[in-house]
Amino acid sequence: MGQTELEARHIIFVGHVQQVGFRYTARRIAQGLGLAGYVRNLPDGTVEMFVQGRAADLDLCLAEIERQFSGYIQDRTINPATPDPRYKDFQILY
Repeated sequence: MGQTELEARHIIFVGHVQQVGFRYTARRIAQGLGLAGYVRNLPDGTVEMFVQGRAADLDLCLAEIERQFSGYIQDRTINPATPDPRYKDFQILY
């Protein structure tokens, strides 16, 4: 995948999104789609996700996360981001 084909998104998930397997599920979904980036808990109880890859795969990833955690996510903010070549895979940050 060429660098010009990459898109990236920065997402903040709000709700009951910590201590419910959110990060591990997000990693599994993102890795399954060949996406790169990270997911991590923030001190305010939200979850931050930076994800990059093909636009269609990003959309699939977010749709699947929202489907699996529909009862937990109260809100989310999605912003376009600049792809970061440091991320070659998807990981959980602590």
